[in-house]
Amino acid sequence: MSDNVKQHENGGIPIYLDPDQPLEKRVDDLVSRLTLEEKVSQMIYASSAIPRLGIPEYNWWNECLHGVARAGIATVFPQAIGMAASFNDKLLYRVACAISDEARAKHHEFVRQGDRGIYKGLTFWSPNINIFRDPRWGRGQETYGEDPYLTGRMGVAFVKGIQGDHPKYLKAIATPKHYAVHSGPEPLRHSFDARVSQKDLRETYLPAFKECVKEGKAASIMGAYNRTNGEPCCASPTLLQKILRDEWGFDGYVVSDCGAIYDIHAHHKVTNTPEESAALAVNAGCDLNCGRVFESLVNAVKQGLVSEEIIDRAVKRLFKARFKLGMFDPPERVPYAQISYEVNDCEEHRRLALEMARESMVLLKNEGGLLPLRKDLKAIAVIGPNADNKKVLLGNYNGTPSKYVTALEGIRAKVSPQTKVYYAEGCDLTSTQSSYWGQEATAGFAEALAAAQRADVVIMCLGLSPELEGEEGDAARSTAGGDKTSLDLPGMQEELLKAVCATGKPVVLVLFSGSPVSINWAQENVPAILQAWYPGEEGGTAIADVLFGDYNPGGRLPVTFVKSLDQVPPFTDYSMKGRTYRYMEDEPLYPFGYGLSYTTFEYSNLKLSAEVIEAGQSITISVDVKNTGNMAGDEVVQLYLKDLEASVDVPIHELKGFSRIKLQPGETTTVTFTLTPRQMALIDNDGRCILEPGRFRVMVGGRQPDKRSEALAKTPILVGEFEVRGEPVELEY
Repeated sequence: MSDNVKQHENGGIPIYLDPDQPLEKRVDDLVSRLTLEEKVSQMIYASSAIPRLGIPEYNWWNECLHGVARAGIATVFPQAIGMAASFNDKLLYRVACAISDEARAKHHEFVRQGDRGIYKGLTFWSPNINIFRDPRWGRGQETYGEDPYLTGRMGVAFVKGIQGDHPKYLKAIATPKHYAVHSGPEPLRHSFDARVSQKDLRETYLPAFKECVKEGKAASIMGAYNRTNGEPCCASPTLLQKILRDEWGFDGYVVSDCGAIYDIHAHHKVTNTPEESAALAVNAGCDLNCGRVFESLVNAVKQGLVSEEIIDRAVKRLFKARFKLGMFDPPERVPYAQISYEVNDCEEHRRLALEMARESMVLLKNEGGLLPLRKDLKAIAVIGPNADNKKVLLGNYNGTPSKYVTALEGIRAKVSPQTKVYYAEGCDLTSTQSSYWGQEATAGFAEALAAAQRADVVIMCLGLSPELEGEEGDAARSTAGGDKTSLDLPGMQEELLKAVCATGKPVVLVLFSGSPVSINWAQENVPAILQAWYPGEEGGTAIADVLFGDYNPGGRLPVTFVKSLDQVPPFTDYSMKGRTYRYMEDEPLYPFGYGLSYTTFEYSNLKLSAEVIEAGQSITISVDVKNTGNMAGDEVVQLYLKDLEASVDVPIHELKGFSRIKLQPGETTTVTFTLTPRQMALIDNDGRCILEPGRFRVMVGGRQPDKRSEALAKTPILVGEFEVRGEPVELEY
């Protein structure tokens, strides 16, 4: 068909270039003009220009896990696991809006400069909403933790903030990943078959994806490397067609993880040739290849492995996304195209990064009220390999800040001019052996001890680093291809901590990590412990704000800190039995949902809207929360539900609601939750969603209703019960 056939009757512009024409009509018109080779060229992540139709090249690969990544200077927010610790989806939405502002600003400026390369587009392969089921997983830092409900709420907020709320245009495209059942081990991901029960699949691994698709309206999904129950995720009829499109009504496009189509024949051995792998994936509903295997689709069509109609389906999905981003419309028609380049890395976004970093801080211990510290202490020692380390601010999948604030810099800026701040690295992150030339791994201890002995208080900055945990190939000093083989403090860090504590000086431990660390000795012997995660460009400011009382910490752990790996099942076992707070029987070191404050909160007046409801009705739960201390602070009000009469195994209890509130001393507020029938339903052993009649227990407080949280936090939980009457009813998943 010639390029001039489908024009307006008056001989005007082609339909696909007319912004007043319906979207579907424009997409159909454009795709009808393409040759098979041209269509296939659009299904590769680095899609080719088609000059005769005015289609520029476009690289689909971009990242914005916690800020626009890999594209130069951008605001760097705390790593995803830290943002999850805020338990504040409203704040995460604001962060995602700021990220998408910067994304638009950078994209349009790059295009003006003639740069359409990788990491310069508007299609972002974020967020990572996999469940952090095992503390060894190096990429757990990229997730929102171990809980499906928290992950779903944070994921939806992020997707909405990235994609915007315009009725016609998408601000950018969010791509929840890695679909599905993907959570390590990293070295096995290209060949591994994650065997999982239908119950675990739908109870744990799929809910956040469902929420991001159905509520968040995510325009894209990324398939995982692994197989799930035998099917390669990027070529899985079950995942991509039956569940994603047929059940959830997803109408966007699916992109493969990078190299995942190659894995189908090279590592999974499901197919024999690139043509077979490409055809299997596209037939199942994968539309875009991060990789080059889809170049084989031209031959696959000729071999009869896939039809050109199926190719058209994929290409239309891709062009629909580009049209919705406004890429074929005059810029003045696209409001997001007007965002100024100056919004990138602006002061307002730096302040937002600080706000999120503050809210991500989790106070794990504060014996004797050691914290907050006085700013006018005579001398402070700041010790440890993470005290002045820029990398631990960033995590992975990060941009580059224009200004870094390390813990040391934040502390120096916070204390009085008269306060002497001593600094010593003490040891490096990992060394346990003497160097080739004989320098011992403890060579820095003497300097650290000298600093500690001269200080009124010691702040120890220890933990992990993105060099030790992350994606396969990225974490250069990992002992397991990005994963961890131990949860202990690496290197000589614990020995350094013990030596400093032996001086008798008060010690505060600031722990940097993207995952649980088994700091059992520290919990027993160090009076104050602050979990800082990988806190972003303003991390040092946020840490100092907390340590010196300018901010009262209110973060909560989004993942269980176990005492040791003896408490978790084998890494390759994807059953949830014994995993996470929902199914773990052992007592953890620090529980999910735990975190302390400098003030105290009192809960009272728990009210349920009814004691008995009919199956299919919702119930409202309200509680009064009062700040009974003398300092303003945040409280994360948490609601957990327990099905007392379930016909199958169900979680010990499950988070079903949370609300982060700010209260002045003496102030009281009422927090209200609504439990829907869907939230009361269980997943049976066949993967069906069933609302069963019976009794349910509701537990509300500032923590999880378990014995360890009670012992650590020493706060009560309010408990109520209600009954659901009627017949069992199957609900839409």
